[in-house]
Amino acid sequence: MNITIITLLLFGSMLITLALGIPIAFALGGISIIFMVFIWGAKGLFIIPANVLGTATSFILIALPLFFFMGKMLEVSGIAEDLYNAFYRWLGPLRGGLAIGTVGVCTIFAAMAGISGAATVTMGLIALPSMIKRNYDKKIAVGCIAAGGALGVLIPPSVMMIIFASFTGLPVGRLFAGGVFPGLILSLLFMLYIGIRCFFQPELGPAVPLEDRATWKEKFISLRSVILPGLLILGVLGTIFSGAATPTEAAGIGAFGSIICAAVARRLKWDIIKRTCYGAVLLTAMVMWIMVGAIAFSAVYAAIGGPGFMNQLVTGLGVNRWIIFTGMLLVLFILGCFLDTSGIIVITTPVFYPIILAMGFDGLWYGIIFVLNMEMAMITPPYGINLFYLRGVAPPNINMSDIYRSVLPFVVLQAIGLIICVLFPELILWLPRLWLG
Repeated sequence: MNITIITLLLFGSMLITLALGIPIAFALGGISIIFMVFIWGAKGLFIIPANVLGTATSFILIALPLFFFMGKMLEVSGIAEDLYNAFYRWLGPLRGGLAIGTVGVCTIFAAMAGISGAATVTMGLIALPSMIKRNYDKKIAVGCIAAGGALGVLIPPSVMMIIFASFTGLPVGRLFAGGVFPGLILSLLFMLYIGIRCFFQPELGPAVPLEDRATWKEKFISLRSVILPGLLILGVLGTIFSGAATPTEAAGIGAFGSIICAAVARRLKWDIIKRTCYGAVLLTAMVMWIMVGAIAFSAVYAAIGGPGFMNQLVTGLGVNRWIIFTGMLLVLFILGCFLDTSGIIVITTPVFYPIILAMGFDGLWYGIIFVLNMEMAMITPPYGINLFYLRGVAPPNINMSDIYRSVLPFVVLQAIGLIICVLFPELILWLPRLWLG
């Protein structure tokens, strides 16, 4: 059968099954098995376990459950609450200060946890009621949590970068280094937007009243809550960037460090350990099953020569490579509105990444641009996962339409950050070259 027809049938079947609501792991795995049997017969099924075993047992993927454990432990141990209280004391007197502080907490949390859900849920439980109580507009209060929580996708140690590296062969440490400046740029854009808008529209984020403001002594005492997160970030990222540990080994350091942080904070209890382990197992199982289905799908497409066909098709169009690149970003944005980010990685990377390299783009640069796109997908309506995290913890007077409206300015800010990183690639590439050669 003609490879063009097989490509249309393969991807058409995938889109139909996903539109029907079939879980992505079963959709991709089921389609792979059907096409494998149809094209090569029952013997062709041996291709799937051979590919799945090689990727799923990769050493780098051991970091996933460890980072998941670290994120869940930090989520339930109360460290975020202490951080928020410190930012509350220092930034409360500013217009929009609580929202700016929330983004700051999410930025620090991202550098500790590597996932977005931990900061989003925790700040939704802690910061959102605090801001609503002090008459913050719902759009600012909800939007800053959704966007700030999404920073966990981009700021290292990012679990999404580990998954991306497992499909491309890029060094995880270089991806981590490449995500530092883009993550800080986005965090700064969020804070500037909140500060400027609340300065001109103080009713959106009023300053904390004089009687509720902390004394200088209370402010300096609150800085103690930054010590444990700072040490944990130094232990994870410092060992990676210094070359003392691989990302997988650093994940082990982070998991153990999160236990120490919870113990020092006197919040290490058997119930917390049990909830943390349970949550980490659930997240790991979900991601791994998606990867198994996607690996099977990629194996089928690779076996029929699909990547080479797509490479020749795209590069043979005779149009400027930036037009093709922009088209890819548009596809990623549209997919991000409807699919889980892990699914987007495993579906598009085997097709897009070889084309990116063939067009002469830097693979590391594209990797960070891709992750930036996935960060945008975390809060893009209608199916951004952070929006549903927030809906689960928000007060009853905040409905889904409020959440959708709140994130739109932050999606625009993410797009601006993406454009900045596209126009100035050294923002991504300089740090990996400086630290890792």
